[in-house]
Amino acid sequence: MNRVGLAWAHIFITTCFVAQVCHADAAHDAGKKVYDYYCYQCHGYSGDANTLASTYLNPAPRNFTSTPVAALKREKMLHAVTHGRDKTAMVSFTSVLSEQEIENVVDYIRQAFMHNKSDYRYHTEANGWSNHQRYETAFPFANGSLALDTPWENLDESQQAGKKLFMQACISCHDRATVMDEGPAWELRPLSYPRKHYSHRVQLDTVSGASPYALHDNQPDNSKLSVIEKHGAELFAQNCAFCHGADATGKNWIGHFLEPHARDLTQAGVLLKTDDQLLAIIRHGLDGTSMPAWKQVLSDDEIRAIITYLKREVNNTDTQLK
Repeated sequence: MNRVGLAWAHIFITTCFVAQVCHADAAHDAGKKVYDYYCYQCHGYSGDANTLASTYLNPAPRNFTSTPVAALKREKMLHAVTHGRDKTAMVSFTSVLSEQEIENVVDYIRQAFMHNKSDYRYHTEANGWSNHQRYETAFPFANGSLALDTPWENLDESQQAGKKLFMQACISCHDRATVMDEGPAWELRPLSYPRKHYSHRVQLDTVSGASPYALHDNQPDNSKLSVIEKHGAELFAQNCAFCHGADATGKNWIGHFLEPHARDLTQAGVLLKTDDQLLAIIRHGLDGTSMPAWKQVLSDDEIRAIITYLKREVNNTDTQLK
């Protein structure tokens, strides 16, 4: 081949190489774009699955940074993204991703996390987090090494400052911090505060009236009560129903704002207490709750009328002791 031919061959090979590199870079960028939109919530920006989802999904999302390339074949990954994985939170993405996009994101994961062990982080200056180390005292609560509900008295001065910082600056994103007590798995919770002039005695407003709380503020039929029971019902409606609901279950709108919630007075654990025990609770209140002392508001006779009403009302309606 003459010099001209060699020159053209060199140009052709160089052009092909550059085109391949550009194509690879474009595919890599396209895969990253797909990953950052659809995958990071579970698998993390760095592919290490150190995410909110990993704290409650079982099995947890895959940590790609600890998965050798040879241990997870490309074909298996393509199948997982295309068809999902049974008995996991990994769903099929065929409805939102094209075949080419699936290939791009799988190749990006293999290159960025499984081969190169990328250390891509969210809290960088480029992402608007300059000097992220200034939040260092809050890190233990964000990464779960310290439970958020650790009693204040069990935290040293630095940890207390870190908890306050976490609650002020971090919890909006790190909302599922590690806790010792997860609380109920599902609980009805109010989403808005009562408006000005809200009253549980007058007609309910449009929000509470259209909510599952409304039925608990409906007055029960007290027409068949004795004189003392009717007196107790009136006193309960005037003084107790605001927190405990008209039906005494504590499942009304206001009752669910209180922490702890207003007590369900239809429960056996309450109603099987003696009258004197209940009298003492109402008279002096309950520490650590919103239940105040009523001894300056209600006489003992009035408190006993309320107790008589509660026990008589529950035992003579369809409400069952639980």
